[in-house]
Amino acid sequence: MTAAAQLLLLRHGHTAWNRAGRIQGRTDEPLDEHAREHLASLRLPKQLLTAALVSSPLVRAVETARILGRRDPLVVPELIEMDWGGWEGQRGVDLLEDGNSGYRHIEGWGWDFQPPGGETPKLVWGRLQPWLSSVRGTVLVVSHIGVMRVLLAKATGWNFRDTPPFKVKRDRLYRIDVQDDGTLTHDNDPVRLTAG
Repeated sequence: MTAAAQLLLLRHGHTAWNRAGRIQGRTDEPLDEHAREHLASLRLPKQLLTAALVSSPLVRAVETARILGRRDPLVVPELIEMDWGGWEGQRGVDLLEDGNSGYRHIEGWGWDFQPPGGETPKLVWGRLQPWLSSVRGTVLVVSHIGVMRVLLAKATGWNFRDTPPFKVKRDRLYRIDVQDDGTLTHDNDPVRLTAG
């Protein structure tokens, strides 16, 4: 079966909040200078140089797409990071220490896990699904770990319980094929970006 679309997912570069272990969610933190220099030293695979380039509206994703793609991406509002509500700006390790916070490791989330005032993975999927049905061809998608986890969960059958069958790392492309019927599949073989 031929896929309607092939998505190559890429997580944005580091921000100061990433390095401090802070939950960013919708907070619009830019890349830090080291991330900009690092991304400028990488190259995309040749076949992606002419692929459609889209990103989340948050500046850290737009900057990453612009640096690597060497052009402005099409901004797709649905690709914005999961809303972490009242936990944004806080550190996960601190929330874990607070027995009353409700925060827990991803292996214990389930699809309905919801930060106070934030989004569940199920809600993230609900906003991604209509966009996915409109995508055709090969698309480089620069987004966030929360969005990528939801897409990879749907493609692998993972239910946000137990250990995920994938690890979302930076500087790697994760391929998801979108079939005509909306089914997602994942080849589980990320491609690492190299210096060039």
